[in-house]
Amino acid sequence: MTTIIEESVPLFPQLAIQCEVGDLVKGAELAAQAERNGADIIISRGGTAQLIKEAVTIPVIDVQLTGYDMIRSLTLASQFNGLTAIVGFSNITSGAQSIIDLMDLPLKVYTIRSSEDVARLLLELKASGYRQIVGDVITVNTAKTYGMEGLLIQSGKESILRALEDAQLVYRYLSKNHAISIILNDLVTKEHPNLMILDDQNEVVFENLTDFEQNPLTDNHIYLTNTNLEFHQSQVQNVFIVDDYQLTVTAYETALDNKRFKVYFLEKGQPYAFAQYGITAYNDISMEPIVAESPAMQAVLRNIRTLYENHEPIYLLGEADSGKSFLVKHIHQMYSGGGLLLQMDLTQMPPGHLHRIPLSKVRNVEINQMENRLEDEELVSFIQNCLQRQIGVFILGEQRLNPDRILHIELNTIFMPSLVDRQEDLEPLIQHFLSDYYQKYGTVAVKMKEDALRLIRDQVPYMTVNQLRHLIKQAALNEQEYVISASTVSLLLGQHPSSNTMKLNGTLKEIEKEIIQYVLQEENNNQSKAAERLGINRATLWRKLKE
Repeated sequence: MTTIIEESVPLFPQLAIQCEVGDLVKGAELAAQAERNGADIIISRGGTAQLIKEAVTIPVIDVQLTGYDMIRSLTLASQFNGLTAIVGFSNITSGAQSIIDLMDLPLKVYTIRSSEDVARLLLELKASGYRQIVGDVITVNTAKTYGMEGLLIQSGKESILRALEDAQLVYRYLSKNHAISIILNDLVTKEHPNLMILDDQNEVVFENLTDFEQNPLTDNHIYLTNTNLEFHQSQVQNVFIVDDYQLTVTAYETALDNKRFKVYFLEKGQPYAFAQYGITAYNDISMEPIVAESPAMQAVLRNIRTLYENHEPIYLLGEADSGKSFLVKHIHQMYSGGGLLLQMDLTQMPPGHLHRIPLSKVRNVEINQMENRLEDEELVSFIQNCLQRQIGVFILGEQRLNPDRILHIELNTIFMPSLVDRQEDLEPLIQHFLSDYYQKYGTVAVKMKEDALRLIRDQVPYMTVNQLRHLIKQAALNEQEYVISASTVSLLLGQHPSSNTMKLNGTLKEIEKEIIQYVLQEENNNQSKAAERLGINRATLWRKLKE
């Protein structure tokens, strides 16, 4: 809803509005922090609003769902290619059931009485074949944790505007009394964005941690810092390692009204000191579903999981932008049980740095651009070290490694299917992208017309997964109706060469591939028919497409 909120904010110039994203407990923490920073009013919705009311002492305005909000969300949910359930409290499900009955939507409704019922119910629904859950924050987050699609019932612009109007009315009564407090708090937080003040019992009396999601200091950190203060009786500085980043704490003691206080200034270092050498660290454990309707993708997932569970290195071979890195992240989220995923680009990493990488919290490594370092003993030693620690090793490439056996490491090659091999995944992918942009950007399109889908199918031999994602993003941003039309897709595809024209230029191999793609398109991507027309067998056709 961030996009809708940002569009609504300029309509209330007299209000200083700040937007933060946080669900349930995280939302309550952000609201409590906002109150400490001088906020006068909190606007939230649903279960998060209820938790915030318990966490703050300032007014909380609840964004109410309208009938329009429910109709939009349920229409989008009904386009999903699989069983879908609406799960929520009665304030959601009663209205949802009426709309489902009225519009004859293929959705089932389940009402819960407490948040403790959610996990049990979703596990039962997953076992019964349900793959998409529609509801509020807690049901959607739980669904994603179990590897299911989650669609949040969004509040539309009408609801946001109504809440902002209520906030404006409340603010008129509060603004005069808080002016001085806001000014003083603003001065402190600007000067010291990460500040904590503790009393003589080490209880926090003030906290402003702009760069931290939560207080990173442990009791041991506080004990060491205070001991250092007592010994030196002046300003001191300690450096700690917290979750693989460097935390610097500068502290001093002061007195106010005959009471002693300790003032802490915190500084967060960059995550992973090796980021400048082409290493990116991820520790997100929330699961994001992967589209695998096609037999090709199902086989890939099955084989990778078998190799992963046996701690064997995997060479994931496929064309650029085919989703290899996304697949690695999916495996990490599904099976690693937490910890870090390191994504490494060997072209940015000079020799002598691999052995310095701390691996204590690493569960998986993704290695890119390995082709020019096949005989690098440092790289081989690093991979062997990872395997000994039972760290998953994924090597990504666009060409076969020759030889397959690199020194003393035997790789297992898995072919990443291209879009042309994933015809069954096309519609689910498009719907997944549409749902993502609907929730991320507030786009209106919730489905695609059949003639528009045919235009995209014609382009599949020339597209990667990322190119498809970008096309759907542009279509969703430009479409003004709920259904993406063929004219919108046609305008966007007009930027590409016509799929009905063969380009007979280039090398013999390139011309051969162009002819194969042309015949494939005429046969609606049926490889058996295309191979028969070309006078070759299906295996030869597949090999030539991969070359």
